[in-house]
Parts: sequence; structure tokens; C-alpha cells
Amino acid sequence: MPHILAPLLFVLIWSSGFLVGRGVAAHADPFWFLALRFSLVCVVFTLAAWWARVPWPKGARRVGLHLLAGALMSGFYLGPSWWAMSQGMPAGIMALIGALQPLFTALIAVLVLHKRLSGTTWLGLALGFGGVALVLWPRLAAADASALSLPVVLIAAGSILSLTVGSMVQKSPLAASDLRTAGAVQNLGAVIVLIVMALIFGKPFWDNSPALWGYLAYAVLALSVAGTSLLIWLMRRGEATRTTALLLAVPPLSAVQGWFFFGETMVAMQLLGFALAIVGVALARR
Repeated sequence: MPHILAPLLFVLIWSSGFLVGRGVAAHADPFWFLALRFSLVCVVFTLAAWWARVPWPKGARRVGLHLLAGALMSGFYLGPSWWAMSQGMPAGIMALIGALQPLFTALIAVLVLHKRLSGTTWLGLALGFGGVALVLWPRLAAADASALSLPVVLIAAGSILSLTVGSMVQKSPLAASDLRTAGAVQNLGAVIVLIVMALIFGKPFWDNSPALWGYLAYAVLALSVAGTSLLIWLMRRGEATRTTALLLAVPPLSAVQGWFFFGETMVAMQLLGFALAIVGVALARR
């Protein structure tokens, strides 16, 4: 039962991250918000590890790998991607770039790790990406992509590649560490990266509203503690390409949530894309 419920819960939680990013923009500087978010996540995991008295990672190499994984999966992923959107990149284009992660993972698995992927897996990834494109097409058509500079696009793509590599690091000896101690050390790596970004790119903007604190609480407890822990748990227990294929379902579910919470429209093309993405995920995970 956990192998069925965990992927569904992960996709549902992860897809709500777009709503949080959209909501936070009006209340706080994204870099300082992310730095505070992951600082609190680090504290939560540290207290959980202390309460359970679980062993901490030992050795400079293992600790360094944990710091690297956190820096890649959270710091160099969310910081640059939020920065790209603050520079004018539409959320729809960012989501489409984000949907490349399963393809990046598959390419790394084949070209670097010399693994063989079945034709069904490649078909599933292609269908899933096509479905995501159909779901996001109305937003893409309305966006002024010509106004984007090449550095912004490259940085956005680099953030997704960072998440891809960071996720695959979880398949290293890190898998032997307890999730609570691993979470504490990895989020410390993210905090270091995000504080540097906040000092360089951030602005002193924090309106201290109840909505902002609500977003922060949800981002800490749901997106990071629950969502990221589920992603790591799935990566450790499954093949990397099969796990990251779940992310193809994130943009379609985000569109559905946007329709439900913000009254955004959904047309027949988007519904077809949603169906294709789900079929693609199912094929890629076979």
C-alpha cells in the first residue's frame, strides 16, 4: 500500500508548490523567504533526530555528500528558478522547463550511468512531456517569450538540472542515513546557498502578514518536511527515472489547483494534456 499512496501524496503536495510561490510573491522577497523556510526545516529535522536519538552521518565524505545534495535539490534549484521568474519568465514556461527533469534524469542514466531504458519508458516520458505542453499551452501562447534573455533561460534550465543531479545523489551511499538526520544536514546545505543568494540578489521586503506566515508554515511542514522527504524516500527505494517521471504530473495538477483556487480557466486542450501526462507517467513507471 505505501508504494501506491506515497507517489500519489508526493505529486499532490509537490504540485501545490506553484501556488505557494505565486502567493508569496506579493508578501516577501523570495530569496529571504526561501532562506528562512529551509532554516526552519533544518531545525525541525534536527529536533526530530534529537528526539529519536538516531545516529548522525559520520565522516567528511558522507557529510559533504549530504550538504551537496541539499544545496543542489533545494538551494540551486529553487533560488535560481524563483529568480528567473522574478526576471520576467512566465510561470508556464518555468513549469515546462521543469517538466524536462525526467528527460534529464533518463539521459544521465543512459549516458553517464550506462543504464538501459525500455522503449515503454521513453514513450511514457515523451507522452508525459507532450501532455504537460498541452496543459501549459494557453499560458505559453499568452507569454512574451521573446522578451526573455538567453542567460535567464539558461539559469532556469540549470536549476532543473541541479534538482536532477541532486535527486540522483540520493542513490549514493546517502541512502543508508536516517531521513531525519539526512534532512537536517541537507537543508543546512540549502540554507548556506540561499543566504548567499539573498545577500546578493535579495531585497528587504517582508510584510509580516498572516497570509505570509501561513504560506511559510505550509512550505516548511508540507512542501519540505513531507514533500521532499517523500521524494528522497521514493528515490532511495526506486529507479531514478521511474521516480522523477512522477514530476510530469505536477504541472497538470497545478493547473487544476489554479482552476479550483484562483478561478483560472481550463479548456479541452488542457484536459487532453492532463490525460496524456497521466498516461505517460503510468507508462514510464511500469
